[in-house]
Amino acid sequence: MTKNRDDSQALCLNSNGGLPRLLEIMARLRDPETGCPWDIEQSYKSIAPYTIEEAYEVADAIEQDDMAELEGELGDLLLQVVYYTQMGSEDGSFTFETVTKKIADKMVHRHPHVFGDENRDKSADQQTADWEKIKAAERAAKGETQSKTLDGVAKNLPALTRAVKLQKRAARVGFDWPSTQGVLDKIIEESQELVEARETLTHDEQVEEYGDLMFVMANLARHLKIDPEEALRKTNAKFTRRFEGVEAKLADMGKTPQQSDLKEMDALWDAVKVDERNNT
Repeated sequence: MTKNRDDSQALCLNSNGGLPRLLEIMARLRDPETGCPWDIEQSYKSIAPYTIEEAYEVADAIEQDDMAELEGELGDLLLQVVYYTQMGSEDGSFTFETVTKKIADKMVHRHPHVFGDENRDKSADQQTADWEKIKAAERAAKGETQSKTLDGVAKNLPALTRAVKLQKRAARVGFDWPSTQGVLDKIIEESQELVEARETLTHDEQVEEYGDLMFVMANLARHLKIDPEEALRKTNAKFTRRFEGVEAKLADMGKTPQQSDLKEMDALWDAVKVDERNNT
């Protein structure tokens, strides 16, 4: 943090101060004597959930194609990085400068076809294979033992996203269906097992069978090059939009969903779908 308090204050209040201003603001917020009590109390673990939330809000702004909102959300996400690096500078683990240097060095090293003399005329699959070779060489240089195929896939990822990443890792070593048809056949098999045995399975067994079905559905998304999280977010948004349309039509009738029944709401649901088609 800037040693001179007046200089620090001037920088923090300078709307054109850029990144140095943001770094100084965070240092001031974490100052043990004059900072914000809430910010001072935070730790890596306490901030982590906010980081995940901010990442989702960035994705939501992109989904809504709202550039003004995205600008703000990206700032919120950047603040998370600044928060961690301030804590890192306090305990001697790392700083904003060392973090940015490390990722910049990594990007240059892992893209020799851009920053070196390798041929850049490669397919996406070739790029991925080269990326893995470079990572393996990096591990060897650091004296790390050969990792297992699935090592490094974060356990705290959303379950669907982690399923896809696990499947991609396994596919790199040849453990994958050769065609989409094999995945579709497995979906049929898993869904039939769940339906046929639902009366005889315990709840825990039903959870396991349902998980198997979801895992294969994630695999189908991978084969179709669909992000399952994105697909489900879109369906959630569609459901929300249409159900709110049903509520609006009920309100026009002077009713609430509690005063309606499934038959009426289902008919209104179909009407909302017709309205959507007519308005496109």
